[in-house]
Amino acid sequence: MYETDGGQVSQQQLKKSDDIANKLLDRIAHGGFEPGDKLRQDLIAREFGVSQVTVREALLHVVSTGLATSQPRRGVCVSPVDQTAVEELRVMRTALEPVAVLRSVPNLTRDQIAEIEALNEACNDAQTSEAWEEANRRFHMALISACNMPRLIAEVDNLQRLYMWHFSARHTTRWRKRDDPDHAALLKAAKAGDAELARAVMQRHLSRMS
Repeated sequence: MYETDGGQVSQQQLKKSDDIANKLLDRIAHGGFEPGDKLRQDLIAREFGVSQVTVREALLHVVSTGLATSQPRRGVCVSPVDQTAVEELRVMRTALEPVAVLRSVPNLTRDQIAEIEALNEACNDAQTSEAWEEANRRFHMALISACNMPRLIAEVDNLQRLYMWHFSARHTTRWRKRDDPDHAALLKAAKAGDAELARAVMQRHLSRMS
């Protein structure tokens, strides 16, 4: 058993709350909720067939990512998308992902490189903005998967999800199908085992993020 602000919860409840949190985070990131929408514990508990204690733990996780805020007398609500937050997100990704890819590229296996190549093709073949962004996120995460730094990977994963949320809110209607030359350059660097080139391309790629 574990102690939380809401009392004791079991390890099984914690696993359920993590699963629910991830599903809610993906739903928010894909635009399933609007900024300001309230995440009601009772409705979420009913949807997933769990207790409100389990949902409370899930919502604490969601709030910790920045995708929602806990507001007095309103409860947990989806955060607003603002330009200050977008700039902070760009700075953080530019600081972390080049370091992660620098450490990852020398350790990538053939299977991992094959996955990166497949995800690049998925980005190029995507027919919708949602399909592209999902493939794009997985492409970036695959590139850093061998950095052997789990905390760094977890932080980048959260930043990727935040970017997906920003992208869904601001760019979905302007998205156009296209190949990404930076992705092609990152794949080439990964295949060559050139970590420094991958770092430089990632730095350039993220500096263009809007």
